[in-house]
Parts: sequence; C-alpha cells; structure tokens
Amino acid sequence: MKPIVTFGEIMGRLCPPGYKRFIQSMPGTLELTFAGAEANVAASLAIFGSPARFVTALPDNVVGDACVQNLRGLGVDISRILRVKNGRLGLYFVEKGANQRPSNVVYDRSHSAIAETPAGKFDWPAIFDGAGWLHISGITPALSRIAFESSLAAARHAKAAGLTVSCDLNFRKKLWQWEPGTPAAALARRCMGEMLPYVDVAIANEEDASDVLGIRAEGSDIEGGHLAINRYPQVAREITRQFPNIKKVAITLRESISATHNNWGAMLYDAVSEAAVFAPTAGGAYRPYEIRAIVDRVGGGDSFAAGLVFALNTPELAAPETAVAFAAAASCLAHSIEGDYNFSTRAEVESLMHGSASGRVVR
Repeated sequence: MKPIVTFGEIMGRLCPPGYKRFIQSMPGTLELTFAGAEANVAASLAIFGSPARFVTALPDNVVGDACVQNLRGLGVDISRILRVKNGRLGLYFVEKGANQRPSNVVYDRSHSAIAETPAGKFDWPAIFDGAGWLHISGITPALSRIAFESSLAAARHAKAAGLTVSCDLNFRKKLWQWEPGTPAAALARRCMGEMLPYVDVAIANEEDASDVLGIRAEGSDIEGGHLAINRYPQVAREITRQFPNIKKVAITLRESISATHNNWGAMLYDAVSEAAVFAPTAGGAYRPYEIRAIVDRVGGGDSFAAGLVFALNTPELAAPETAVAFAAAASCLAHSIEGDYNFSTRAEVESLMHGSASGRVVR
C-alpha cells in the first residue's frame, strides 16, 4: 500500500473528566488529548497498519514537540510537518453529553499555526512523493482564508501528482466565519465548490450535503432522529451529477435517539454502476448498529473516513459492500473509546463486521 497523506489541523482537546460539565470542572482538572479531523484519520490508518503521513503546521515549541511525539508513537509519518516560530496550537473544549443533554463544543482555534501558514510554505512535491492517496476535510478550510487556500493547494497538487483524493465535507457552522457578511453555509458552499472538482471520493454525514451543497434527503428529520434511508442514494447521485469527477460518495447515517443512544450505519454509492450499498445488514436488509451506551461520539465520522480509505486501499476489502461494512464497523467501535482517536485494530473491526457484537471478554 502506498502512503496515505492527510492534511489539516491538529489541536489540543480539553475535556472534563467523565460526563462533568465545564462549570463543574473549571477551575480544576481537564483532560488533554490531541485531536483533529485529518489527524484522527491518520492515527486510525496507522493503527490499522497502513503507511500514513500527516501534514500540518505546528508551533516550534515544546507543546508542538509533544504533539509530534504523540503521532510518531502511533506510527504516523510526521516527516513533512512544518514547524513555525510564530504560531499556536489550536484548542477545543468538549463537554460530553449524556441521555437527553447534548455534547457541547467550544473552539479556540483563531490564529493557530495552520490557519496562518500560506500554501507556498509547504513542499508539495516532497509531501506527495511516493504517496497514492490524499485525505482532506471541510474543517481546515473553515479556519481562515489562508487555511482554505492551503487545503485547495493540497488537492490541486495531489491530483497533479496522480493521487486519489478523498474529502469529508464536515460542515462546522461555528468555524466558517472568516469572511464578514457572508453566512457560514454560503461561504462553505462556495469554498467547497472550488475543492470538490479535485475530489474522487466524497464523504458526508446525514446533513452535510444539505448544509454545504443544498442537496436534501426528503423525509428525513435530523433533529428528530429519523432518516429516510431510501432517499440517500438520490442525494449521492445528485452530488455526482454536480461534480462528475466524484466516483464514490459515502454517507454516514446517524439516528440520534439521545446523546448516548444512536443508531449508526452508512451508505456507499458508486457513480459508475449507479449502485448504492448499505451497512450493516441482516438478512439482506439494512439494519444499523444500535449503540446504546456511547462513551464518546466526537471523531466518529473521522473513524468512518479512516475505515473507508483503508478498505478502498486494501484489495481484499475494496469491494463496495465490504468497504462500507468495514468503515461502519470501525466507527461503531470508535463510539466506545475516549478521545478522538480510534484505537481499534483491523482484527477488532473485522470481528464486528462478521457478527461478533456481544462484547464478551476476550480471554
């Protein structure tokens, strides 16, 4: 397998212990881990056994050193991370929800190193040397005009170098604020519309296509936790009509019964065959995972993206029905793990894929 490159921001994630609220924990103890959409994907890929290269800009100080060491310890290639003198590590605070209380995220990412580092500072030929795939998301472009231009440059250079490009739309309304006077959704639609012509595999959740591209699944009630599953192939078909370069569209399907009880599955649409496959299935019909005791759902979409990219780059997993099943199972397991990184192994994912879902002790 050729190295898979991911480009984007990595941050410090600060979280109260357990399910405490911020007001209960501050002043006091917060748990710090490292996190970020594209870094989460790189970490998961490395844990699966794939060569993964993460590219970002980090401050040239001991905090940046700790971040790099964390990624290196997971087996991620950090050789192309750019270290800058005047910069900071972005932060985000997350208060995990429970039952009917939703999770809450507060961003502190303005003027982070990646948001202030122009595209021309990155050595794109070296970054993509020997690589076969680039994964990006819609989160880093939302940070600043500079970060958008760098993400667009990454996609352009990757395509010029012959790589396959995947992009997770990942709409974050709180972040698309860098052009005063332009609503977040309008800015995201314009910018992602410039990036998607370079994309081969598009990934979205159940509402990203609506928020970013204005393509809706009629009959779905996202807030109410009901999805019109049979309408999502048409959503994918419309994405590929608008962007004919996109060969595959994956959509994760989360039905939120409560903060700690979700139904979870996914669809993969192939533009060539115009066929859609769903996972997980039982008796030939779609039957989502019923996750009734979520430990941590943040990063769930990234774990799906990592599983899909890994599967599509692994011959024995690359068939559409197998690839989406692997990705959905990987993400299901990620909901049982604290933090953004999915520490599930390939063997654990394949075990769940094949029906081992009881959670019995492995002795």
